[in-house]
Amino acid sequence: MDDIFKHLGDRQTLSQKIERTIENAIRDKKLILGSKLPTERELCEAFGVSRTALREALRRLSARGLIDIQKGSGMYVSEITIEDAINSLNLYYDLKFDNNLLSEIIEVRRLFEPEIARLAAKNRTKEDIIELDKNLAEFKKCNHDNTQLEADLDNRFHLIITKATGNPITQITMEPIYSLLPRMRNYIYGNIEGEKENTYNLHSQIIEAIRNKKEQEAFDLMKAHLERTQEIYDKYMRVF
Repeated sequence: MDDIFKHLGDRQTLSQKIERTIENAIRDKKLILGSKLPTERELCEAFGVSRTALREALRRLSARGLIDIQKGSGMYVSEITIEDAINSLNLYYDLKFDNNLLSEIIEVRRLFEPEIARLAAKNRTKEDIIELDKNLAEFKKCNHDNTQLEADLDNRFHLIITKATGNPITQITMEPIYSLLPRMRNYIYGNIEGEKENTYNLHSQIIEAIRNKKEQEAFDLMKAHLERTQEIYDKYMRVF
C-alpha cells in the first residue's frame, strides 16, 4: 500500500488531502471493500501528518459511510450495499418532496417503467410470478377502508416487477421513487371512486403478460397504467 499512503508535506487542509487520498484509493479499488486500513500510528507516519489531521479525515470518511471504525478492532473500508444507495436517495426525495417532485417522478416513471416491464417479461423467474400473484391476491381482498395498505401493496407490485428484471441498477433507480408513491396512492384510493378496481385489472393484465413472457404486451400495458396515473395527477393532484 506504499503507493497509497504517501507523505503529504506541510501544506494547508491536510485533513482534506488525507480524506481525498483514501477516498480515491477506495474508488480506484486500491483499497478493497471490507479490507482493513493501517493503524492511526501507521497512517500518521505514512502521510507525515499529525494525529489531529488524520482523525479529522477519518471522522469525515466515517460520517460519509466510506469507512467503518470499530473500537478495539480497527478501521475497515465499508461494505457498501444496494440498500445503502437506496437509503441515500430515499432521504433526498423525502427532503425534496412536494408537488413539483411528484410531477417529475411521474414523468420519469412514464419514461422507464414500460421498459422495466418489458425486461421483467423477458427475465422473470417462477419466484417472481409467485410474488406477483400473492401481491395481486392481497390487493384484491384488502379492506377498501384500509387505503394505506392498498397503497403499500400497489407500491410492492411495481417493486417486484423492478426486481424481476434481474438488473440491480433498476432497483437502485426506482425503489426510492416507489417509496414516495404511497402518499399519492393513499389519497387516490380514498377519494377516487372505482380506482382500486381499475388498478387491480391493470395489474392482473400486466402479470399475465409477464407470466407469458409477452414483452411488448407488458410494455404496452405498463404504458397505459402510467398514462392513467398521469391523468389522475392532472385532474386531482396538482392542487393537492
